[in-house]
Amino acid sequence: MNVFDVLKERGFIEQMTHEEEIRQKLNNEKITFYIGFDATADSLTAGHFLTVMAMMHMQKAGHRPIALLGGGTTMIGDPTGRTDMRQIMTPEKIQYNADCFKKQLSRFIDFSEGKALLVNNADWLLDLNYVDFLRDVGVHFSVNRMLTAEAYKSRLEQGLTFFEFNYMLMQSYDFYRLFKEHNCTLQLGGNDQWSNIISGVDLIRRKERANAYGMTFSLLTTSDGTKMGKTQAGAIWLDPNKTSPYEFYQYWRNVEDSNVEKCLGLLTFLPMNEVRRLGALEGAKINQAKEILAYELTAIVHGEEEAKKAQTASQALFVGGAAAGSIPTTTMVADDFTNGIDIITLLQKTSLISSRSEGRRLIEQGGVKVNAQGIKIIDTKITLDDFDEEKSCLIQKGKKVYHRIQLS
Repeated sequence: MNVFDVLKERGFIEQMTHEEEIRQKLNNEKITFYIGFDATADSLTAGHFLTVMAMMHMQKAGHRPIALLGGGTTMIGDPTGRTDMRQIMTPEKIQYNADCFKKQLSRFIDFSEGKALLVNNADWLLDLNYVDFLRDVGVHFSVNRMLTAEAYKSRLEQGLTFFEFNYMLMQSYDFYRLFKEHNCTLQLGGNDQWSNIISGVDLIRRKERANAYGMTFSLLTTSDGTKMGKTQAGAIWLDPNKTSPYEFYQYWRNVEDSNVEKCLGLLTFLPMNEVRRLGALEGAKINQAKEILAYELTAIVHGEEEAKKAQTASQALFVGGAAAGSIPTTTMVADDFTNGIDIITLLQKTSLISSRSEGRRLIEQGGVKVNAQGIKIIDTKITLDDFDEEKSCLIQKGKKVYHRIQLS
């Protein structure tokens, strides 16, 4: 099956510049395409992983990916979907984050000779002559058209800075440079990048009188429209030191019923007939599909061994047991509990809550348990008496989130 049809059947494709031309090129040629990753953190997230999966499908079909690290564009920050300006990061922090991205992407994409490229737009953006850039690139952009772009709409009410206004030009110039240097003819990205992508397509067609193309993917969202891959405590990271394999597994084990089939199609390599079968399960049986989703996705990201450990821990907790070593764990010393630690402080130390007010609400709503016992008093203190013979104490937040305190 043509990779275009694979991506469409699995639910990736949202928008395209030239559908039939893209289909024909992917079917009859081996093309070079790119996806950009701004280095705004030291790990990729679950949100990034959807585009990584698309790259994997494309590479398996014989096409050459370029993973573009945004060492230059991160200096400004993408205003897309923002109501405030992004925090300006130091060049050293951006380079560190880009290096982390390189390691993570190399686990999923084959960067051996001729198979894929890993490049950094800092190599050409940071040394640009501003006046030359305006004469060469800026002349092709209409301010009126730019102001109608989705990428800027959410910033206009609060005030869009000229600093951020340049981002579209820089991303378009990235596509132009990759086209010139690597014959890259297709840019892929999330559907929130549509306006930036079509601007790059237009720049290449204006400057080179050549064909270039863009395609965007559906974003994973919950029933209320918010992006999936985030919790109250923050993003779901691919780095196991930031989001443990168990926490990663649990997140996907607990997705909404309505999102199971979509996630199976986008985030696993299961055949689509199996995806549809699992997605059609109803009632309690849908939990079987969620377990398969969580296992398959955790195995891709963290490996089979970690997926099995996370699955075992999850099932043990479901039936009332506990699988030590797989549950997210915070190590503390006994002296910390000599006089006791109030439960809200402990919830903060384990990153189960983002604020004390959230902790108070959870307790008042009966959403916190320690060793399976409900906590009803806000200033309850956890002492050494709450630890078992293995020197551990199990905290439960809501119905599905667990965290272990282990005394060293």
